[in-house]
Amino acid sequence: MFTTLLQVALGGAIGSALRFSSGVVILRMWQGSFPVAILSVNVVGSFLMGLFVVWSFQRGLTHLNPFVMTGVLGGFTTFSAFSLEAYTLFEKGQVGAAGLYVAASVLLSLLGLILGVMIARGLWA
Repeated sequence: MFTTLLQVALGGAIGSALRFSSGVVILRMWQGSFPVAILSVNVVGSFLMGLFVVWSFQRGLTHLNPFVMTGVLGGFTTFSAFSLEAYTLFEKGQVGAAGLYVAASVLLSLLGLILGVMIARGLWA
């Protein structure tokens, strides 16, 4: 268990550094106000998650999943894990659950952020 935790932590550090670096590069290229850096990282991370999940299972390399999927890709973008969970529900034929999961994740995450901002502004304004 401790070894797996270290793999996730190391992968998370790598993924977070990649996310930060990618964001800086994209922001230097894009001067608009639309959050294209985060969108790009989320799409690329989700794409890489899709590639890796199939590759690791087909090659019998699932022991790399904590490092790559949870660590690197989770640190790069947690949206990739969200995308995988939503697709897994959809692929299992649980279309309603997948839709509910997507809607609830987006709406509740936004509400959580709004609540956090309101509380923080009330406490520290």
